[in-house]
Amino acid sequence: MTAAAGAPAAKINIGKLAMTSLAASSIEWYDFFIYGTAAALVFPKLFFAASLPPAVAQLAAFSTFAVGFIARPVGGVIFGHFGDRVGRKTALVTALLMMGFATTSVGLLPGYASLGVLSPLILILLRFIQGLAVGGQWGGAVLIAIENAPPTKRGFYGSFAQMGVPAGVILGNAIFLIMGATVPPDSFLAWAWRVPFLLSIVLVGLALYIQLKLEDTADFKAAQALAAKKQEDEAAALAAETGVSLTQAQAKIRAAQGSPILKVLAKNPKEIALAAGAFVAANGTFYLMITYAVSYATSTLHVAKTSILWVVVIASCFSAPVLPLTAWLSDRVGRRGVFMAGAALAAAWCAWPFFHLLDTAAFPMMLLAIAGGLIFNSTMYGCQAALMTELFSTEFRYSGASLGYQIGAICGGGFAPLIATALFAKYHSSAPIAVYMTGLCLVSLVSVFLLAETHSKAHRDAMAVS
Repeated sequence: MTAAAGAPAAKINIGKLAMTSLAASSIEWYDFFIYGTAAALVFPKLFFAASLPPAVAQLAAFSTFAVGFIARPVGGVIFGHFGDRVGRKTALVTALLMMGFATTSVGLLPGYASLGVLSPLILILLRFIQGLAVGGQWGGAVLIAIENAPPTKRGFYGSFAQMGVPAGVILGNAIFLIMGATVPPDSFLAWAWRVPFLLSIVLVGLALYIQLKLEDTADFKAAQALAAKKQEDEAAALAAETGVSLTQAQAKIRAAQGSPILKVLAKNPKEIALAAGAFVAANGTFYLMITYAVSYATSTLHVAKTSILWVVVIASCFSAPVLPLTAWLSDRVGRRGVFMAGAALAAAWCAWPFFHLLDTAAFPMMLLAIAGGLIFNSTMYGCQAALMTELFSTEFRYSGASLGYQIGAICGGGFAPLIATALFAKYHSSAPIAVYMTGLCLVSLVSVFLLAETHSKAHRDAMAVS
């Protein structure tokens, strides 16, 4: 029986929690994504020496983009530990504040012409902080919804945090489109690109709202109460056995507690590895479609910047409704089947139609290429929150789910734009990139096949309650 299921319905406004999860995730991902768009359009010219060849400057910019992914598993470990020990809410609020600080600071950072080599170094540091923050944010945003949801609706409510991804893409690209349409190109490079980064200050307000208005999740509070009772009993037994005071016994019991990360690594190494493998396709192909495709279309296909950004925005609008729909379906037929269908369809799409359509440089065909890819991507991503969190018990769920998710992110999307850029530079063809994308999808397909079905456990919990 879960705490969420056992809590009085009047005390849990799951709709409010789901919308808060969506808001937190949307703004956090907005911050993370606008960096990728700026890395494709602005950073090669602004933060690196003018003497660098354009291709080298682009590789350097995408390298700083990858730094955020390197930091994500570190953030998953740090925030997972405190999320499992101190609380989901506290970890999420801290992550939001860190992201708001880092992103706003990027918007204030002088370029190479002013600071020289110090400018890209500071940029790398701020991107690392962004990565730490997003490494902790996902677990908190997801668990706020899932750990309060009825067991048979965890997929659906967990998808609200996942919907923050297309929402962040739409918001991020829309603001760049507005800036590009309202200011001259020279002004865009000089100052207007900074506006999207400075707007992230709203994260501070959202963090304060969560801190002041929301309680921690029902599952976490129930787990904490159970752990406290267990420690109390163990301390009383230790005091009686050794003759030390109860206070001393309690201190010894607390000191003997292991780290949630170490516990989950010892108990669920297979689940962490397969969860990471499951995520490489959704994450890797996603960043190739929304970040690398922008650079590829503008520099190789000579498509107007506004055209490819509109393609990404409209394609994201098409893919967003797929997330709750497939998550709802996973509540009824199982997580694995839905996820594997998405991975297989994404593999087929990436293998041939994607670049074949994109290379036409025609707006409708580019839209079809990216919309199709993102729809199949969302088929995987929609049920992923429930799949990953249900793999781990409440006491180290934040740590386990965050670690699997973020390791998958660094292996999937972290270096994907960089690898794609290098592949095209070597082979002067999109075909090797298509092979690479297909390979990512096959890795996820096999990983999910090897995982146990978590949906059946959620339904058994619901039957136990009833």
